[in-house]
Amino acid sequence: MSPDPHFILFLLLRMAIAAAFVVTASVITERSGPVIGALVATLPISAGPSYVFLALDHDAAFIAQGALSSLPVNAATIFMCLTYVVLAQRHSVVVSCGSAFAVWIVLASIIRQFDWSLIAGLVVNFIAFGICIPLLAGYRHVKMPLVTRRWYDVPMRAALVATLVAIVVSTSGWVGPRISGIIALYPVVFSSIMVILHPRIGGPPTAAVLANSAWGLLGFGMAIAVVHVGAANFGSAIGLSLALTTCIAWNLTLWWYGRRKRLA
Repeated sequence: MSPDPHFILFLLLRMAIAAAFVVTASVITERSGPVIGALVATLPISAGPSYVFLALDHDAAFIAQGALSSLPVNAATIFMCLTYVVLAQRHSVVVSCGSAFAVWIVLASIIRQFDWSLIAGLVVNFIAFGICIPLLAGYRHVKMPLVTRRWYDVPMRAALVATLVAIVVSTSGWVGPRISGIIALYPVVFSSIMVILHPRIGGPPTAAVLANSAWGLLGFGMAIAVVHVGAANFGSAIGLSLALTTCIAWNLTLWWYGRRKRLA
């Protein structure tokens, strides 16, 4: 039986929308320096579209349950960032990125084995960030050199996020909310930053973007918790809207505090 043409067209449209978000955010990240770039990179520009498309296909209970699986995955992402940041100071892009990806996959595989509650997910995040934020602090202050874009940069980013959306949307019906929540949180933006910028400008400047992302990523974790609570009590649309508001408000607060600190 041939695939439904309407499903294929709708899937391609979803992939294109998500790719446009990530490509735009990645370009802003490159041009604005590590601090502002990190704040943009920790907005839900990859996971957000994935969750919106899941909400179009599934009920609020599915979204709420998926968020419970996504929450501890956010802790895996900060350990992935720490692995890359430390290794990128002295090692090649293959070693640094390969090790970081391996850490994320191993931790996500462990997370998959458990049924997570909201409290457990929050505790794991606070422990992970309590460990990683101090360790990342010494790598944040590196000047971002001028980035020269290559012809394949935009297609590569678009392909990464489009593939993620295709996997999430196409498999969510039979893998369930737990696996969908894990896949939706794969750090596409961070991966593209590492793979594209490291060969171009070197490990330390690229690592500085990820090091500056720690506090923003903590806010992203809180937004995932908001998705769970909001979707479970008020529906998917309200839950996702509240989560987006949480992310934007958190990152604006970080930007305001950093600007005030610099001026002082």
